[in-house]
Amino acid sequence: VTGGSSGIGKCIAIECYKQGAFITLIARDENKLLQTKKEIEKYSVNDKQVVLCISVDVSKDYEQVENVLKQAQEKLGPVDMLVNCAGTSVTGKFEDIEVNSFERLMAVNYLGSVYPSRAVIATMKERRMGRIVFVSSQAGQLGLFGYTAYSPTKFALRGLAEALQMEVKPYNIYVTVAYPPDTDTPGFAEESKTKPLETKLISETSSVCQAEQVARVIVKDAIQGNFNSSVGSDGYMLSILTSGMSPVTSITEGLQQVVCMGIFRIVGLFYLGSFDSIVRHCMMQREKSESADKTE
Repeated sequence: VTGGSSGIGKCIAIECYKQGAFITLIARDENKLLQTKKEIEKYSVNDKQVVLCISVDVSKDYEQVENVLKQAQEKLGPVDMLVNCAGTSVTGKFEDIEVNSFERLMAVNYLGSVYPSRAVIATMKERRMGRIVFVSSQAGQLGLFGYTAYSPTKFALRGLAEALQMEVKPYNIYVTVAYPPDTDTPGFAEESKTKPLETKLISETSSVCQAEQVARVIVKDAIQGNFNSSVGSDGYMLSILTSGMSPVTSITEGLQQVVCMGIFRIVGLFYLGSFDSIVRHCMMQREKSESADKTE
């Protein structure tokens, strides 16, 4: 589990550990990793289980990522399931975001998933089995005000997942893309400090989920080999609306998309109208305030 020292990544590691898995946690902060390791070990179901910690930046040096994953496989055996959960966020108006933030987010959120996946795929193909999970976001299904740096990196994961799934499906390897909503994590709390008003008001139209709930859904979908993983009714609607040419796991799933697409599009248009209304209202309020300041 990359990004496994906190948030959704940590909860996914706990969920898998509860099911008897051996866990490798990958993150940058060594102290956080060791703290998380102790927390996870409380949930062991047998005395053979192991939690291995590796401190590395998965977005910087591919050879280093490949080497540490090779070492992990030598110690614990081949990777059955890789969960790409390392990620970060920057919010703000397009012109206010530092240019290097666009590069940094693409490195962490996109390349930080490419490198670990690239490092394990050959072994999975040899074994004719494996699961790869990409943790995207609902902001990877719908571009929203304030997420011009973040959304594209999460949209990119879907493109990677679709192309990779077509390559590896004959080898009995299944790819899952998870689209969690706003989730109560340290990263979300940090992001909320700098959110523009418009982004906050749009976010408030849906509730915040707990990381444990999101993790349970992602692990279940990954084990079942589902391509899409969404949480709640909003998540289900977004997955139908944005299904496009993405693979389906069953005929039933495909039929649901066909039947529900039209009505969900109507509902979606109402949502988009309300979001546009929020943005216009905030702009008018800001202009009114600026005009009053000039008058004074």
